[in-house]
Amino acid sequence: MSLDSNVTGPTAVELFWKVPQPDDAGAQTADRFDWQAAMATGDGLALYEKALDSSGHLPEGNDCRIVCERHEDWALVVGDAVELVSAKHRDSSYGAYTTVNQLAGDGGVAHLFNRWHALDEKPTCRLVTTPGLADSARDLANAIQGLRQLRLAELPLAIAEKHRKPIADLCRSIRQHSKPKSLPAAWVQNSDPHNPTEAEQEQSARFLSMLDIEHTSLPRDFAPYAAANMYAKPLLERLGVDVPPDAIWQATHDLMRVRMRAAGPVPRGKLPAVLAYTPGASLPTIADLERADISRIVTMLDIDIVVKTAIAHPGGFRPLIRKPRLSRLAVKMAAGHCTDNSVERAEELRREYLDYWRQRLSGDPAARVEQARLRRRLHRISDEATTATSTAALQGRALWGEVQSRLEEFPESDIPAGMDSDLLLGGVCDLTSECKVWFSERFDVETEISRLRDERGQAS
Repeated sequence: MSLDSNVTGPTAVELFWKVPQPDDAGAQTADRFDWQAAMATGDGLALYEKALDSSGHLPEGNDCRIVCERHEDWALVVGDAVELVSAKHRDSSYGAYTTVNQLAGDGGVAHLFNRWHALDEKPTCRLVTTPGLADSARDLANAIQGLRQLRLAELPLAIAEKHRKPIADLCRSIRQHSKPKSLPAAWVQNSDPHNPTEAEQEQSARFLSMLDIEHTSLPRDFAPYAAANMYAKPLLERLGVDVPPDAIWQATHDLMRVRMRAAGPVPRGKLPAVLAYTPGASLPTIADLERADISRIVTMLDIDIVVKTAIAHPGGFRPLIRKPRLSRLAVKMAAGHCTDNSVERAEELRREYLDYWRQRLSGDPAARVEQARLRRRLHRISDEATTATSTAALQGRALWGEVQSRLEEFPESDIPAGMDSDLLLGGVCDLTSECKVWFSERFDVETEISRLRDERGQAS
């Protein structure tokens, strides 16, 4: 097995380990992180399936591996070759990438270019993303295809006239989305950055010949349901094994999630590096550098062990069956991707809020007017918070946090006696239960509750 690699000078894998990475962007929001782990798991299973021999066994000494969160979201390392992979999820409301600038910024192509340049133009690169391509973004994809064909045929990377505009646009967009220290020195010295030089365009063409854009990938809302059949089932068919694919998927995905958090085993644990710099000590080798990052690495042997264990004990890796909460508040917050803990807290605060007004209304004739005034204020705050979070990827979670922040700024003089910001949040939860506040797009709540109730009955 091999990935494309420039064979002159240091190899891609030597540069991959020796060149420091400028950042370590391993911290992600939970949903985005899970999607990235799912896409990396798909790569891992594909690499594993490709590594198997004709008998379905992993050859002894196989050195193919996936390195998580180094230079990019992950990298495939095969022999001396490296492929950097950037994974960018965008929700359906984003639409397609329509401009080269969107691909460079939102799609992360500018960051890929800078890492490719820092690694001496040796790795191949891949963008895994959910939106499709249209307009000038599609023109760039056509240029990629043409340049790749020239490279694979070992022909000069001549830029066709029809590809000059998207390549020049890419040069400008890379400059716009890059820090000067990340750019090639010649680019920084260009006195007219709006007009890319011939050398800049030629370097961009070399980069594009090494780039693959894997667009319209499986979005996060569908990944938990479709990934097992898409990625694990073909492997099981290759192995000739009849077990549920979700067991293989769950086991491998769990492994990848751990490694992407750099939480894998470390041979020497946290023992200090004693006598590391004594006279005569040498610079660390590639093996030393790789060993230091072992907690981020998934080898084919790791996947082989996980797959065989899951095949032998499939029940132990099936996803736990969730018991859904069936209140209108819980169903609406779940539709907005709020966490289970947030839903539990919301239902408790709503109960306390209702108890508060039940006691007030039983002995205070003026309380009903105060309650109505507060409901109007809470409704307005919820409306303003919804507008402020309308473009968030996980709008329900963002709205939950935004509402809490605004309620903490609620003037104390306007808060009913005996109430605090938590009980005010309970009031918002009560409005949600009455379908006056939404944590997602509006939907038929009662039908969804009936569906969940039927599912729970079937599961039991």
